[in-house]
Amino acid sequence: MPIARRTLLAAAATLAAPGTIRAQSTSAPIRIGEINSYTAIPAFTVPYRMGWQLAVEQVNAAGGVLGRKLEVISHDDAGKPPDAVRLAGALLDESKVDLLAGGFLSNVGLALSDYARQRRRLFVASEPLSDALVWEQGHRYCYRLRPSTYMQVAMLVEDAVKLGAKRWVTVSPNYEYGQSLVKWFKALMLQRQPGVEFAAEQWPALGRIDAGATAAALAQAQPDAIFNGTFGPDLTNFVRQGNTRGLFEKRGVVSVLTGEPEYLEPLGDETPQGWIVTGWPVESVTDPTSRAFIDAYKAKFNAMPKMGSVVGHATITAIAAGIAKTGSLDTEAMADGFKGAGFPTPFGPAIWRPQDNQSTLGTYVGRTAVRGGKGVMIDWRYVDGAAAMPSDAEVKRMRPA
Repeated sequence: MPIARRTLLAAAATLAAPGTIRAQSTSAPIRIGEINSYTAIPAFTVPYRMGWQLAVEQVNAAGGVLGRKLEVISHDDAGKPPDAVRLAGALLDESKVDLLAGGFLSNVGLALSDYARQRRRLFVASEPLSDALVWEQGHRYCYRLRPSTYMQVAMLVEDAVKLGAKRWVTVSPNYEYGQSLVKWFKALMLQRQPGVEFAAEQWPALGRIDAGATAAALAQAQPDAIFNGTFGPDLTNFVRQGNTRGLFEKRGVVSVLTGEPEYLEPLGDETPQGWIVTGWPVESVTDPTSRAFIDAYKAKFNAMPKMGSVVGHATITAIAAGIAKTGSLDTEAMADGFKGAGFPTPFGPAIWRPQDNQSTLGTYVGRTAVRGGKGVMIDWRYVDGAAAMPSDAEVKRMRPA
């Protein structure tokens, strides 16, 4: 597939330059132990799995890494931190994997990260968005791929301020991800728009939202605008009940992740119009890198990719680039060697930041609309992750030495 040469390993010539990669004497595969919430959150994780499967196939077709094939041994944590930690132990001790990867929910990602720290083994967090992974609870053995809660909010705040709304309410799931989103939205809005008010908060349990009661409580606060962090079935229920009650009429809404195909497609013609969202306008992107990925994915799976597909694919390319730069599978060497490694993604090039092990993979910001009975993103732009980070001084303050 063209992407294998043009996009997936765009940096291959640099990474394979003389002296960069130390040849390995073994032909045994490089084993990646992957853990994710496949049964708990299939809308995202099933496309994610298809994304990493495509990337493994492409990397191996292009010669592998250090002259060795990649092999992924994957397990389902069912969205439960104790199960994730148990499976991580089995992958390290029984399957003898070279590193760990994956995670979806932030609490699962934090549990895996802490276990990796205790075992002194590398963990590449694919999807968990908690800032704590690389800041407050960051350590040398944990790298994180996706834009974090801080980054997602920072990408939206500019447009949120333009709404001119003074009185806000928030709704977000009551666990690490949702709490972090609201914390950063409040902090960044107060920096950009002093005097803004937050009149009410709703904290539904993940997967168990009482959408009618939540919408009614938010409406009772008489807000000018709403910040939303719900996703998946919770988002669908919230939108439906909010539409029924007129909650969104004449009010601006800023909503994290809602523009991702996994969450936008189920809304169909109920998609609210004009929400400011992060996501991926997969149907309308035109850049060659994205189109090459979309074409390769469709050729293999006969389906359009979703955001999970991008994350799964980039997980493998980011790991491959880090190993290639390091030239070794020694954990301590990889913990240092991944820093600064550049890697291709379906959204374009990214790097592993040396100061906090956060990648610079970005995402798209736009507005929701309905076209042909389907929810879509319009007026979108890509925001590079490097442009949505706190200062190095702030990172140093938050991250343990």
